[in-house]
Formats: sequence, structure tokens, C-alpha cells
Amino acid sequence: MMANYWKPTPKKWRKIGDSLLAVAALLSIGGLWQFDNLKDIFTNTELKIMIILSILLGVAGKFLTNFFKESEKTEE
Repeated sequence: MMANYWKPTPKKWRKIGDSLLAVAALLSIGGLWQFDNLKDIFTNTELKIMIILSILLGVAGKFLTNFFKESEKTEE
């Protein structure tokens, strides 16, 4: 599986990984930007956990898509 990391990632999986990273970044930035308003609903600890989890999930999703590789075409 580690050998696939350095091989080209299929376009479909690159799109999925980039989308996950973009959504995580938007959620994290939005959470930080609206931190004062969200404190009325959640505790500071809950907010920090949500922001950290969104960052980690986005980065992990982007990283994990690198393990997919282009299917090798066999010539007949």
C-alpha cells in the first residue's frame, strides 16, 4: 500500500481529496471567524475540538487519497 503513495493519484480521488480539504478549511476558518458568536451555543472546549477535528479530517482525507493509484492498463 505504501508503494502506491508515490504513484499518480487518479483524477477522481484527487477531486475527492481536494474537496475534503476545502470543506475542512472553510469549516475551520468559519469556526474561528464566528468563535465569539458560537460561544453562546457551545463551550470553548467543544468549539476547539470541532475546529481541530475538521482540520484533522480534511488533512487526513487529502493524505489518504494519495494511496490510490491509476489502474494499470494491460496490453493484449
